Amino acid sequence: MGRPVSKVREAKLELYRKKGKIHAKAVAGRFNALRWGMVWLTQAIFYGLCWVNWESAGSVRQAVLFDIAHEKLYLFDLVLWPQDALLLAFVLIIAATALFLVTSLAGRLFCGFACPQTVYTSIFTWIEARVEGDHLARLKLDASPMSPRKLLIKTAKHGIWAIVAIWTAVTFVGYFTPIRELLPSVIQLDTGPWEAFWLIFYAAFTYVQAGLAREAVCQHMCPYSRFQGVMFDPETSNVAYDRQRGEPRSNRRQAGQTGDCIDCGICVQVCPTGIDIRDGLQYQCINCGLCIDACDQVMEKIGAPVGLIRFASENELASPGRHRPWYYRPRVGVYAALLLVFCGMGLWTLEQRSLLLVDVLRDRGALLRETSEGLIENAYTLKLMNLSEVPREFVVRIAGIPGAQIVGQERFTAEPGSIRPVSLTVAAPSGAGLSGIQPMDFLIEAVDDPAIKVVERSSFALP
Repeated sequence: MGRPVSKVREAKLELYRKKGKIHAKAVAGRFNALRWGMVWLTQAIFYGLCWVNWESAGSVRQAVLFDIAHEKLYLFDLVLWPQDALLLAFVLIIAATALFLVTSLAGRLFCGFACPQTVYTSIFTWIEARVEGDHLARLKLDASPMSPRKLLIKTAKHGIWAIVAIWTAVTFVGYFTPIRELLPSVIQLDTGPWEAFWLIFYAAFTYVQAGLAREAVCQHMCPYSRFQGVMFDPETSNVAYDRQRGEPRSNRRQAGQTGDCIDCGICVQVCPTGIDIRDGLQYQCINCGLCIDACDQVMEKIGAPVGLIRFASENELASPGRHRPWYYRPRVGVYAALLLVFCGMGLWTLEQRSLLLVDVLRDRGALLRETSEGLIENAYTLKLMNLSEVPREFVVRIAGIPGAQIVGQERFTAEPGSIRPVSLTVAAPSGAGLSGIQPMDFLIEAVDDPAIKVVERSSFALP
């Protein structure tokens, strides 16, 4: 026999908190100032960098451009090609390792200050506050029935959100299609299919994520919030409530009889994810520090020391004054060592990167041929790939076979960003004491820059 339906409903698992839309109270303080400093810094870079021009090789182009059509990535003077994908892999590994290191030291610090979701939610919330009013006015407006005034205010807010989202999408696509070419085509509705797709997708994505979903992304969608705990240890600093000092709570504070927490609830009111930090460490907490700013203001008003809510580790809260330096923590040491190793490998790879790639192919039609002068000739095709942004002349030499020399032209010009196929014939005397397949090196060097050179191993066939 099954359980009654009513009992089954009572036992239903609640997968998320049904709190409705969160309207956080605005608060001033050092952490709020730091968050907005990061907003200004990141968005000045994102919105402004695509408009920066850069002069290179006698021409002016966009300083940062992912030119997919021509398979190039321009980063100021640096031009990367698909062959440089290893550098991109190092960048991603370094970013991930740095994130793990920061998380092991100070929890979800990235989430609270630099995550794009946090940054754009802050921007959209600021717009909402300018249009609808403070958090109490927004709550009242949401609870009121639809009216012409409410419709006008909501329309104005969503219209401004849409403008910001569209401009964000234009800026994003402007890193793949030159922004000065993209903007006129957007105005004239003359964009290509892929540009149109990404403009619509990215604008809708920004609008939904930052304007509508907001804290739900951090609570239910972000995978980082789910596995961040594996990078914590008892010495990891997080935004935490000092329970020993704050309890028992009372709205009438009496020294020696009650804790410093007056149960005002302002730490909950200012939280962008709607949690109560006094309940302990929670995966929804993004370590933004706004509850610290709010609580410190209350402590100052009641004449109590600040820091009831602060960045502190589990061990520090359990035993005040106990906190091991970071270099005594194996987890931090491993992350720091890996970060240094990957940075070193990335720099070494960038340093060893050559602006010339060469592929040597033997002539498959004939293994060798003997001339009337008694020389043995082998034919080759060299593919010279000039990765620089200027045309270059290259000289080809050979080594490894005594008396071998190139028959005919030894210098070849390759246009910037092009592959120049070169047909070469190498001749060697047959009486040099060698026979069979012998190793031989091709030495290719730029005439104007001896640092650009490549040595490619091949073979020479003798009777």
